[in-house]
Amino acid sequence: MCALVTVGSKRLSSVLSSLNSLSLRRFCSTLAPGSIHPTAIVHPNAVLGQGVSIGPFCTVGSTVKVGNGCQLYPGSHIFGNSEVGERCVLMTGAVVGDDLPGRTLLGCNNIIGHHAVVGVKCQDLKYKSGDECFLEIGDNNDIREHTSIHRSSKSSDTTVIGNNNLIMGSCHVAHDCKIGNNIIFANNTLLAGHVVVEDYAHTAGAVVVHQFCHVGSFSFIGGGSVIAQDVPKYMMVAGERAELRGLNLEGLRRHGFTAQEIRSLRTAYQKIFMPAEISKGFDERLADMEMRDELAHVSVVCSMVQSIRDSFEGKRRGICKFRHWNGS
Repeated sequence: MCALVTVGSKRLSSVLSSLNSLSLRRFCSTLAPGSIHPTAIVHPNAVLGQGVSIGPFCTVGSTVKVGNGCQLYPGSHIFGNSEVGERCVLMTGAVVGDDLPGRTLLGCNNIIGHHAVVGVKCQDLKYKSGDECFLEIGDNNDIREHTSIHRSSKSSDTTVIGNNNLIMGSCHVAHDCKIGNNIIFANNTLLAGHVVVEDYAHTAGAVVVHQFCHVGSFSFIGGGSVIAQDVPKYMMVAGERAELRGLNLEGLRRHGFTAQEIRSLRTAYQKIFMPAEISKGFDERLADMEMRDELAHVSVVCSMVQSIRDSFEGKRRGICKFRHWNGS
């Protein structure tokens, strides 16, 4: 009899748990605009826009501002001096902001995925406790599950994410990074501090980018690559120590580059990285490119050449090596 009671109580507990889970899902799917679940902790000084929905077990801090139409799913939290724009969605377990000096700013229409952590203290050991640190995120970004995006390491800098980016699951964007617009980071893309990624760049999965590297616009990084130097505009790289593998031709076509522009880029690439005369050094080949009338006035070629030159200026790291590079 006791055994039956024990089994029965376990079954009852399981049924109640299932019912609670079902009720929670129904609550989330039918959450009325402007409703706050009684288990949520919302500080009275928090500023909530119209139609903000806050689910069970959420936390909204005292200096938080939440824009119109935002949705906080169960167990999501907003801390510190954080401002969330209109129509943002925080999925279950998402954390935005931290109780640190400085600010976390999100634009409109952003989705912060399950258990993503956005706007917390950086992992730079040079960060001094009490210093202001900042994160700014634009509009229409899809930041997926378990991603982490950190604030800057000092008050004079800001971690920046632009607009219309897809940052897939388990990515990391470290302190002081500058991420442009319309970028795709596939799963487990990891950016160290001070990395710059320009518009329309695309990474495959499990990519690691060394600190202070620049990734040029419309470039593609192959899966499992380690980026230790800059990736110039329009190029494709891959490898454990990534090397140039040609132009990102498919990406250029998809983004509307004309056949003439692509032909010009291919000619320029071959002249610079696959020269018929191996006696000329790299700088000489770049200079020759800039002297060629048929290419010197093509804007995309000029942009590519300038991207290469910029990588050798100041404290920049140079560009990824070419596997058959015979120049200096």
